[in-house]
Amino acid sequence: MTKIVSWNVNSVRVRLPHLLELINSTNPDVILLQETKTEDATFPRKEIEDAGYQIIIHGQKSYNGVAILSKLPFELVLNNLPGNENDIQARYLEAKILIEKPISVSTIYLPNGNPVDTDKFPYKLDWMDRLYAHIKKKIDNCETFLLGGDYNIIPTHEDAVDISKWHKDALHHPESLKRFRSLMNLGLTDALKTFNSKPFEFTYWDYSRGSWEKDNGLRIDHLLTSPFATDRLIDCQIEKRFRSLERPSDHVPIWCEID
Repeated sequence: MTKIVSWNVNSVRVRLPHLLELINSTNPDVILLQETKTEDATFPRKEIEDAGYQIIIHGQKSYNGVAILSKLPFELVLNNLPGNENDIQARYLEAKILIEKPISVSTIYLPNGNPVDTDKFPYKLDWMDRLYAHIKKKIDNCETFLLGGDYNIIPTHEDAVDISKWHKDALHHPESLKRFRSLMNLGLTDALKTFNSKPFEFTYWDYSRGSWEKDNGLRIDHLLTSPFATDRLIDCQIEKRFRSLERPSDHVPIWCEID
């Protein structure tokens, strides 16, 4: 069994104690990080390597940043999303986990896209188009893979307390949803919903307006699996308790187990 965790840590250096707590309490084999907010040179490599992990980083100063940590043998596949050589934002990493039944894993920090009347929204839509094209190739090649990350997408009305407040937001805009559904329609599975069909199971709570205390959250962090990976799913859950820690990330980890 292999345990894979995805987590938007909202600064890996600030949240390092929480990351080490996650490691000590859940013992994941692979960790997919988003919004590490640090360059490669200032990533807390030693502490994580001392915990038994190899590291692949695609860092960026102060913003974005993704990383893959693994106790298992693995190799880098891609350090950026194909389709735009001029895109320097650190939002995508892909690696192959070299176990008996190999699986590729991607850590994704999909653009937020707000405000929608700025160039941030077209960038989000273009990024999603590029993601679709890349994943379609992987599906066509019958690859076994998992896509974990902060998608900045609220898929359904059950993923926000009051979805009516989000219709004009990039996280639930019709154009964003259209692309997300096209991605899912390639044959991907929302791993959490395979094991937990309850509504209003959130992964993100804003720091302001008492969102955590009121449980006024969003589900925008997802683990999506290809058909062959879906066949190997054992469980998938959210580690909600990490939002109650001191100086928490506004996101919590989500994990799955595969055979």
